[in-house]
Amino acid sequence: MTTVVRRNVRPAASNTGGAYSDSASSNTFQSNQNERDDRDKNDERDSDDDDKETRLTLMEEVLLLGLKDREGYTSFWNDCISSGLRGCILTELSFRGRVELEKTGARRRTLANRKVILLDDTATGDVLLDEALRHIKDTQPTETVQSWIEYLSGECWNPLKLKYQLRNVRERLAKSLVDKGICSTEKQNFFLFDMTTHPLSDSVHKVKLVKKVQDSVLSRWPNDPRRMDKRILALIYLAHASDVLENAFTSLSDDDYEVAMKHVRELLDLDPDQETGKYDSKMEAMWAVVSAFNK
Repeated sequence: MTTVVRRNVRPAASNTGGAYSDSASSNTFQSNQNERDDRDKNDERDSDDDDKETRLTLMEEVLLLGLKDREGYTSFWNDCISSGLRGCILTELSFRGRVELEKTGARRRTLANRKVILLDDTATGDVLLDEALRHIKDTQPTETVQSWIEYLSGECWNPLKLKYQLRNVRERLAKSLVDKGICSTEKQNFFLFDMTTHPLSDSVHKVKLVKKVQDSVLSRWPNDPRRMDKRILALIYLAHASDVLENAFTSLSDDDYEVAMKHVRELLDLDPDQETGKYDSKMEAMWAVVSAFNK
């Protein structure tokens, strides 16, 4: 199938009369494109700043993408979201300056072999983040990102590590969305048992979230991941690891879907160990999470 790309297409330059050279035109276009991308990023940050009372964590955004709007629960067949949400927690702690990866040293160890180090044990105000932070603080010797994802998920063979499991994560995140006015709480009967569900009560926030994800791989696609907002980049990787990214693309046309998935595949094909050196230290934990899910 031929991929149709309709964005960032520059009309062919005409040199009639020697008005300008191809090189000058290309430089002007690139400069204008850079300015537009910078404005787009600033607009996105301004929008987030104006709406801080409903600012969502990475965990809440991933869960919101996974929740069925009317039914209020995630797919019963999704066995990836549990570990994906734990990856979100580690990434969020890193973004907030609470943890980082140990330095590489002379041996240049891979992301998979570097341990998670506590930077700041100050409470974040988020119960899940603070619970994970306490576990990391109390654990000696330090552990890798892969190990922490397993411990926080309760998916480890060592019974001594089961105390680190974060319980009822989806339900606690859903209640947080209820507190923020995004979801409601209902009881549904599933033949043999009753289940608490959380249907959307305010679809505006999910619409904005879906549009943000779509725009990041369509109209705002920067061609260079380093120019993407770090939270958007992390959200795409973590939503994919949680098997909910496709939910953000269901409303796209076939052509736009093809372009969006092409750009997503470009991100997924990147080597985390090579990419981490291009970013500041706050991004290292995210790349380690991506590396862990790539295994």
